[in-house]
Amino acid sequence: MEPTGGPRSGYRMRVAGPGRSRNGPRRTEADVGTAGRRGRTRLAGAAAVLTLLAPLAACGSGDDGGIPTVNLYYSPEQNLQKVVDDCNAQAQGRYRIAYRILPRAADEQRVQMVRRLAAEDSGMDVLGLDVTWTQEFASAGWLREWTGDRKAEAERGTLAGPLETARYEGRLYAAPKNTNVQLLWYRTDLVPQPPRTWDEMISTAQELKGRGQPYQVITMGAQYEGLVVLYNSLVASAGGKILNDEGTRAVFDAGAVRALDVLRRFATAGITTSSFTNTIEDQARLDFQSGAGAFQLNWPFVYPAMQEADPALAEKVRWARYPGVDPDRPSRVTVGGFNLAVSRYSRHPEESFAAAACLRDAEHQKFSAINDGVPPTIESVYADPEMDKAYPMKETILEELKDATTRPRSPAYQNISTVLSAMLSPPSAIQPERTAAQMREAAQDALESKGVLP
Repeated sequence: MEPTGGPRSGYRMRVAGPGRSRNGPRRTEADVGTAGRRGRTRLAGAAAVLTLLAPLAACGSGDDGGIPTVNLYYSPEQNLQKVVDDCNAQAQGRYRIAYRILPRAADEQRVQMVRRLAAEDSGMDVLGLDVTWTQEFASAGWLREWTGDRKAEAERGTLAGPLETARYEGRLYAAPKNTNVQLLWYRTDLVPQPPRTWDEMISTAQELKGRGQPYQVITMGAQYEGLVVLYNSLVASAGGKILNDEGTRAVFDAGAVRALDVLRRFATAGITTSSFTNTIEDQARLDFQSGAGAFQLNWPFVYPAMQEADPALAEKVRWARYPGVDPDRPSRVTVGGFNLAVSRYSRHPEESFAAAACLRDAEHQKFSAINDGVPPTIESVYADPEMDKAYPMKETILEELKDATTRPRSPAYQNISTVLSAMLSPPSAIQPERTAAQMREAAQDALESKGVLP
């Protein structure tokens, strides 16, 4: 099973050969700028952008025999074409969806869409947006709002956490297609019961180390989005905030400071891998599969990958809810996933909304979950018996999703993430109060588009 998602979307599983991950240190698209500044999001060099887009003209919104073509721009997903084909059959000639596959790397996906939307390209209709991009694109005026019956249909039965990622300033600008959360994976031959808190996990790992047994707690610590996701989950689990509810002011309150302390203690407890500060999702999976780890914090893609790579080890591994910060407060885990939005510049908006609704309906979410390993956003899908084999951990995933947290919701999130990943790295150097103060100032500058990003 191959991981194809990134730390923003959450890993997705697909049946394939050796894994290729969509992650790594996130680049800053300085040539594009931050699209989230209302009223200043159109790129000044429109002519230059159009020149860059010339090779893409063949992917325009040409219609075939009078049937409108709805261009779907989405990341690589092995079985999505089958969903597209089914929706085309259901459309009965009203429209035809054409699946335009975006690059595998998340940053490259965003760059392509930002450039084309800034140039008001009418060849883009339905957009597959990482959950962290919806507010940015909506604030730029590039998305059509979901209203009336469309909005009701998109919201019906959809889990609150994923749905929140599709909103901007109280309005719905996308429909959640799939989601994701990280779980705690643990060795039952080493740990009879999973730890409920980070303190308990750290002390258990130290005890295993003292007995000469596999002990490592393996997760993502490289300077990239995955480290921000780790910190964000700790902040929410501690009851803290990074930004205020409006996303206009950097807060970094007592809970955020406590999360920094937990992250520092974890990094200095002698229980991580030697490569912790360079570890991304797939490397964490491989490190755990080597047998040195007692715990792993990672996306559900590790389950089928382990079954394929080491069935004997897989028999000893179970899953549990992500550890919390306090014994009496359940953890809150950061959601990933993708949303479907309709471009403001689409020449076929009615057909595009209909196509997006079909692509993410309950039946197709179930199909994608079973065949591509992307957790559904519609709660009722989890109760379907067909999900049992593909998602034996579905109850734990659903439990976390019902109490999940989002990343800081701001059109400037790309800048904020870059700032935070730099200041959190390496975690062993964190000085909780001082680091929080520095991040508060830098994040506020990012919100106000000040300063030079790392």
